[in-house]
Amino acid sequence: MPPTPGRRFKTAIYEQFARVSKALASAHRVELVELLAQGPRTVDALARMADMTLANTSAHLQVLRGAGLVESTREGLFVTYRLPDPSVADLLLAVRKVAEARLAEVAKVTRAFLAANSQLEPVDEAALRARVRRGEVTLLDVRPPEEFASGHIPGALSVPLPALVKELARLPRRREVVAYCRGPYCVLAIEAVKQLRARGFKAVRLEEGVLDWAARGLRVERTGA
Repeated sequence: MPPTPGRRFKTAIYEQFARVSKALASAHRVELVELLAQGPRTVDALARMADMTLANTSAHLQVLRGAGLVESTREGLFVTYRLPDPSVADLLLAVRKVAEARLAEVAKVTRAFLAANSQLEPVDEAALRARVRRGEVTLLDVRPPEEFASGHIPGALSVPLPALVKELARLPRRREVVAYCRGPYCVLAIEAVKQLRARGFKAVRLEEGVLDWAARGLRVERTGA
């Protein structure tokens, strides 16, 4: 018995929905979406940041573009990718939230990494967030400067991780330092806290990144175009 028009419609529409989930069925592609949620990037930059070859990066980006999750523009020899609208970043946050709630491995892997980096002490994120908003701490954005320009937490200083040691003279030693990067699974802030503590600073990590901050309805500042 041939399928009814209603069944054909449902199959066709669910196949389109599945294109989105299939595009995210790769750890590399999820990471590329997270990187692009911080701001536009060239293929070369994405390859370096994700520790992939140019060929693999391009192939993954083509899959994401085929599902409408990224878009690109070309200027001369360079192709720049970006997210087409905030809904893609919202999707990334939703996937992360479900994984955190349903997969015990997320917490297990995270605890092991934090323990290895001596950062398992409990942090009251709500209280820390309130102190950040009140300007009671020195807030460091340790992402690359172009990401800071695309969007950052108000009051933050842009101190990219590779420049941190050189910038220590700017930081008041009697004030607690809070470092943040791209979110709870970004390692830049973890490394920054290690370096700050080794040099005598009282330092903690804000788990939330700009995406999380904006998702709470909190203001994000931009200095880029």
